[in-house]
Amino acid sequence: MFKKPLSNIKTSGISLFISAESAGRSAAPLRSSDRRKLKQRVIQAYGISPELGDLLVPDGLMSQKVATYIVVYLSSEGDPLWFTIGKGADDLIPTVYTLWKKFDLLPRISTPETVIPVLLGGADLMISRVLFPALRGWSSTHAIVQVSSPTVLPQQLVSIVQRTVGSSSTCGPPLAVGRLAVDSNTLKTGAKGKAVHVLHTWKDHLFDMGNKADPPGEMELKEDGGGDDDAPQSEPSGDPNRTNGAASNALPPAESLAPAYVPQISTSAPSEPAFSKEEVSDILRVAVLQAINTALTSLTSASFPIPASTFYSSYILPFRPAFVRKSSSDEQSQPSSSEASSSYPQIDIKHSSYKSLLAFFKFLEKQQILSLKDMKPEPLVTSVLATHPDVVAHRPYTSLRDVQIKEEKRGKREESSKVEMEVKELWKPHVASGSAKFFIEGGLDSSALYTYAELKSAVNKYVDARQLTTPRDRSYVNVGADEVLSTVCAKGGAPESVKFLRQQDIVQRLSQKMQSWYEVQAEGKDAVLKNGQLKPISVVVKVRKGKKASTVDSFIFSASSHSRDPYSPKSRTPRATSIPRGMDYYRVDCTLVTGFEPFFLEAEEMADELSRLCACATSVSPAPGKASGQEVLVQGKQIKAVTEFLLSRGVPKRWIEAAALTRKGKK
Repeated sequence: MFKKPLSNIKTSGISLFISAESAGRSAAPLRSSDRRKLKQRVIQAYGISPELGDLLVPDGLMSQKVATYIVVYLSSEGDPLWFTIGKGADDLIPTVYTLWKKFDLLPRISTPETVIPVLLGGADLMISRVLFPALRGWSSTHAIVQVSSPTVLPQQLVSIVQRTVGSSSTCGPPLAVGRLAVDSNTLKTGAKGKAVHVLHTWKDHLFDMGNKADPPGEMELKEDGGGDDDAPQSEPSGDPNRTNGAASNALPPAESLAPAYVPQISTSAPSEPAFSKEEVSDILRVAVLQAINTALTSLTSASFPIPASTFYSSYILPFRPAFVRKSSSDEQSQPSSSEASSSYPQIDIKHSSYKSLLAFFKFLEKQQILSLKDMKPEPLVTSVLATHPDVVAHRPYTSLRDVQIKEEKRGKREESSKVEMEVKELWKPHVASGSAKFFIEGGLDSSALYTYAELKSAVNKYVDARQLTTPRDRSYVNVGADEVLSTVCAKGGAPESVKFLRQQDIVQRLSQKMQSWYEVQAEGKDAVLKNGQLKPISVVVKVRKGKKASTVDSFIFSASSHSRDPYSPKSRTPRATSIPRGMDYYRVDCTLVTGFEPFFLEAEEMADELSRLCACATSVSPAPGKASGQEVLVQGKQIKAVTEFLLSRGVPKRWIEAAALTRKGKK
């Protein structure tokens, strides 16, 4: 996948525009909310603990789009840790840097040392006649297949490790990542074809984006009772200072904030379910009481009836208790919301004592907690009884829905509290206009850049040193009494006849005689200093006109007869045709965004995000009348949505200029 330099990789026929050397510099830091979402995806996809999730998805994570549909996530040191392939891809694929932190994150396929250089050259792993080829004279480029998990399926991600010669208790670290091409049974039967489609290897160009470290030492294996199935122990036998790569995957126990009758999780046998069927049934019933007590009572009668499946997914599953009690202690603790969501046990109708959802609702109806109407294809919940003794006696607890709402609010707060970009307008003295002489006479550096506040201070210092203020009104300066100041304040080639000016007018005229510069600095990015006047981002609603051809259906009558008798066989027979009527003109409101490049915004990324936020079509095109720069077009009147998007990206409000033009072109 990454055997060619990143500038030469093609995905769907589109070449990459970034090199490996510049990838780390152009990577954008992830917001903390996005980093938590990414961590949650990793925890759920690979079944690891939140603590291990912090190790594999560390703080300071950055993202880099290296192709149209390839995104790489890098650590703060620039090491690629994860990548995705494909538009809207859900699979987060670990790199070898990540697998070296946790060897057993993926199922492993062992292969001889002689195969590794072939894989590093870009070849896939083959399986034809794979069992002990050296004894039968077969090619050494085929793998001796030893799979760490007997349940691997085609297209599942696997890692490829080097088998240690003469040792059955150790193997090398992961050196490649790919997708399994066949099932594990096919691997062991000696079929022909490819075993693994390799996506990424040690020493490929994706690996070269990082620190290019050497692989860690061999890892110890322990027998699993499955013959060729092996699993790493808690530590590799290589570098003792390396982070423990085989940390426990056991789900962290958590205490309950729910009532005392919520049962405990059993951690003695990980293969056994955490709750019995009866306990799951009790928890589901408690979730119904929680939903009635906190949410369903506020619904109007018009909200009923509710289909049973909708009631189950909207008012039972979200209202399950978010936390459970530890089995080793009776003390209570509150784990984080990420722990609660990642380690939540299997509490659903499938693992309860009821055979179906209908049976569960029949039970609730029998207890008079709700009323049910049996209909096809599914029953309807017609009402709930808020005055039921169990509902009244129910003590509300923290539910999964409460945790989700809290997370959403925290994410919105972080978005709103995002640090704004720091934008500075600067001015540099200019020799030809005479402004440089003003700074030289005032004892200031004529080659430095000055802010507006510094210009004001320089004018005050110059005026005070020469006592140019008028005695009656110190806000006015006697400009005519100083030749240098008179030259600076002149609007034409010769000094003006105006003798007195306010100090603020002098500062303004001085800035007009200087070169304009600007500096933009955003969080996590290098400051950009450029010559020229910075203009605000333009967000304008305009009316775009277009043309479309239209036709009108008419009838042409045959001239073979002029009889008026409709029953005559020679009466006129109509023949339908289409006659062009001309061109129809249409008007479409659209929002145009230009001038965003100085604020670290990319046109394609902005168009994709605005298309999602506004649920409308967007397009990117060169900005008219400009040698460089692009224009993002958003369908409809979207000034508010575009402005909120720009503010969320840290653009100061004063640098956003919004206007809605009428059809006559006026504001």
